[in-house]
Amino acid sequence: MKSLKEINIQMKKINQILIVLSLLFVFSCDTEDILTEKAISNQTADSFFSTPAGFEDLSKSIYPLLRNIVEQRHLVLNGTDIFAGSSGWDNVDNVLVNNRIDTYGSELTDGTGEVSDLWVLLYKQINRSNILIDRAENVVGGDATLIATRVAEAKFMRSLCLFYAVQQWGDIPMPLKATTSANKEVTRVASSEIYAQLITDLTAAETALPSTASDYGRATKSAAQHLLARVYLTRGWNFDGKLGGTAADFTQALSYADKVIASHSLVTNYSDLWPKRSEDPTNQTFGPGDQNARNSEVVFAAQYSDQAITNSVQQDIVAVPPNRDGGNDLPHLFGGGVDDVPGSPGRTSDYNRILGVHNATPATYRLFDPQNDTRYHHNFVEKVYAVVDNPGFVPASGVTPIDIKSGDVVLEFRDWNSPVISAADRGKDIVGGTKDYAVINHDQYGVIDESNYHGQDKSPMMWKFWEPGIAYGNGFGQFDAIVMRSAEAYLIAAEAIVKGASGGSLGSAQNYYNTIVDRAVGGASVSADQAADPSGTSLATASYRASGTPTIDMILDERARELMGEGLRWYDLKRTEKLIERAKAMNPWVKEIQTYHLLRPIPLSESDLSTNEVATEYWVLMYK
Repeated sequence: MKSLKEINIQMKKINQILIVLSLLFVFSCDTEDILTEKAISNQTADSFFSTPAGFEDLSKSIYPLLRNIVEQRHLVLNGTDIFAGSSGWDNVDNVLVNNRIDTYGSELTDGTGEVSDLWVLLYKQINRSNILIDRAENVVGGDATLIATRVAEAKFMRSLCLFYAVQQWGDIPMPLKATTSANKEVTRVASSEIYAQLITDLTAAETALPSTASDYGRATKSAAQHLLARVYLTRGWNFDGKLGGTAADFTQALSYADKVIASHSLVTNYSDLWPKRSEDPTNQTFGPGDQNARNSEVVFAAQYSDQAITNSVQQDIVAVPPNRDGGNDLPHLFGGGVDDVPGSPGRTSDYNRILGVHNATPATYRLFDPQNDTRYHHNFVEKVYAVVDNPGFVPASGVTPIDIKSGDVVLEFRDWNSPVISAADRGKDIVGGTKDYAVINHDQYGVIDESNYHGQDKSPMMWKFWEPGIAYGNGFGQFDAIVMRSAEAYLIAAEAIVKGASGGSLGSAQNYYNTIVDRAVGGASVSADQAADPSGTSLATASYRASGTPTIDMILDERARELMGEGLRWYDLKRTEKLIERAKAMNPWVKEIQTYHLLRPIPLSESDLSTNEVATEYWVLMYK
């Protein structure tokens, strides 16, 4: 009789034989079926995007690149009357040691990286829009109204980019079909044809777009109307006689501005538009969870979030992405850093990183009434606080050390119209000073010699977009970047009326203009140096609340106060034919600007790829 162990061994052998026989049977009976690959899905882009779900996914792809586009701010902020690049602060005698692009110096050529970066981004976005428009007719079984809406969104996005491009470069290529193959023949289209196409597309988009988007952040009817107001206003000025503009364009601009005003009410306070924060970082009561970028005034914005995977910019678009860290980079780009002040631990989120890419010119502060205009208090940091203890700090050689505590003021920037005269009212870093903190008058903004309290060239931070609680670095902001808001519509309407439009819902240009001023000042009397004397010595003032029809310069001053840093300034000055005049008067580092600078050079990278001449006419004259 076999033992139990022997029986188990024999059973295992029998099982192994049965398994082998089973496999042989399977392979002999169905070998062809087993070896034949059965693809679960072999969808191509054509087949996927022709489905309703695929087309809907495609429609989302036209929005993320907007983040990269709005972060290209060198060409729209610097070199104007209110912003200069960091090189502007390198020399206390206002003699530039580096000709950065924002000074219109020798470095601004067709090989300038910022020029080619913006070009590439705009045309990539235009092509994405064209892809969606071209594929719309092939969608099978989709809702016709929804498809028409998505096409309208794409036409809006294409128009936005073409509008930026035609203002920067003048006559440009205008592709209205998706690029599917290489083509080295570049056809530049006359600016007047570009504007006509913009109006055609945006008018169609206005009809098809809903008043409220299905997903917040998509283009709406009001976004198309707002862009139409900008386009008509700009065409009406008819730059160089080449835009096809007429006086009727101003009436159209007013009409579309009124439509935006009717559907997007102003928020009560200017500060309600921006992240909530305390100016004393040692008493910060707000954080990312307190922020909400959505309000009635916003017409269209580039979307950000608290999710890192969706909050990044695309880093493969250009050689050097504008923001490597992802997120909204607005909080850290404007000048007036605090890393070198006593009581600053350096790289922390208390003040975050301040790169000083865009620095307010000395004249900019003088556009405001610092005491009565709430925008001044919101936009600029007037006092800097220590965020850690700094015992035994020596204000100046031979001065008794002082113990600085966290929460103590270490820098005070005096309002331009309220300087301190007596040495006793100054800091201990100067002879006769008695204050435990440095006191900097306006005429020293950006040109003051180095002090123990601060590094050279210190000026107030432009803190309009600052977010509390975001990580230290080159981005990480979660607040949306506003592209259009209804406050601008009021100023568009005022400008259009000054240029001859009539029939506005609020009547006079004065009424539109003062609506924006009064929100900021609460009905108080306001006065500022409207000449914005860069020398910083005159205290002569004038009211900027209109008592009659505002001038174009008054409107430009108000656009500077209200829309500071929102990516519009270069376009505003070029449109109104004021760029050269105001930049020279208010920006001490703009010395070489010429007429040909009113258009940017076609990027060298584009010229190199083309088989025909595509250079901008103005720059051909310059190179000769």
